[in-house]
Amino acid sequence: MHTQIIDTANSLWSETLQKLRHDTYHLPEYFCLEARRTKTIPEAVLITEGESILFVPYLLRQCDDIFTESIPQEIFDIVSPYGYPSILLSEAANNRDFLDLAISELKKVLSSKGVCSAFFRLHPILNHNFDEIFPPDTFTFNGQTVSVDLKLSVPEIWAHTRKGHQSTINKCKRLGFTARMVPVWEYFEQFLVIYEQTMDRVGAKEVYYFDNNYFSDLSKLGDKLSLCIVEFEGEVISASLFFECCGIVQAHLGGTKTEFLSKSPFNLLLDYARYWAKDRGNEFLHIGGGIGGSKEDSLYTFKSGFSKQRHTFLTLRMVADEDMYDKLVRLQAKELNLESEDLLKSNFFPAYRFQN
Repeated sequence: MHTQIIDTANSLWSETLQKLRHDTYHLPEYFCLEARRTKTIPEAVLITEGESILFVPYLLRQCDDIFTESIPQEIFDIVSPYGYPSILLSEAANNRDFLDLAISELKKVLSSKGVCSAFFRLHPILNHNFDEIFPPDTFTFNGQTVSVDLKLSVPEIWAHTRKGHQSTINKCKRLGFTARMVPVWEYFEQFLVIYEQTMDRVGAKEVYYFDNNYFSDLSKLGDKLSLCIVEFEGEVISASLFFECCGIVQAHLGGTKTEFLSKSPFNLLLDYARYWAKDRGNEFLHIGGGIGGSKEDSLYTFKSGFSKQRHTFLTLRMVADEDMYDKLVRLQAKELNLESEDLLKSNFFPAYRFQN
């Protein structure tokens, strides 16, 4: 078994992706833009044995900014970028012997570089069978996500659409709303206004706001990035970015102008996007889950009206250095005037980053 830690500048990152089905979230360009946004270091652990490949990309962040009390040594933890970056496996790696050893090796190599814990968001489509092929209790269930099965015929896709959504889509068309894909950067300023207005309206957390540098960096994704808009009398009233890679289209960021919200033009946008994605030969239009990607809330209910297809959303919560993890939990509990058990029972991971 051969193990390497590589960065995004290493050609091995892209060469490995060429051997594995992946998504836009795995590209070195995407990891670089997320690293700049989060002030982290983009890396990946690559474990190979013959044709068996385990590829684990991540963002490395320091822990010294969590506590007011200084930490005597340099400690890191790991987080996934925004979206569904996941762990990738080659077909030959789908056997328990390799996976048992690979997970043990992953934990060992992370611990050796000062990583205390690691939180990985898995890919609901690419990692669909992970809870079956990995050791029991390796992953945490975080709910379900929704995708449109683009292998279905157009009439079948429409038939799998909730009646209320069908009515709304038809109403939008009668009102004269039209949807189309447009050159991203020609309409980008209009998209940005709509997106920020949407985030303000829903009271989104800071994590859902992105600066101009982030959006500028998106241009490096090239033809993997598309923009869909809905117009009314020449005005863009709804817009969304989409990623496209290896047969998977992902709805990334989008929204609707407040004054048109009652007309629900985003329904028409997603309706158009799924047939556009199908025409391009894709298999999935993944539209995600609820707020935070997991809750079965009103956002999830809305998305679930476009398809009957569901996916399990898992996370990997790994403690690489148990002694250090316990130490940091005790330290954070002291700062918050709580007991360590209170943090550990919070279901927040890592527990030492819990805030009241």
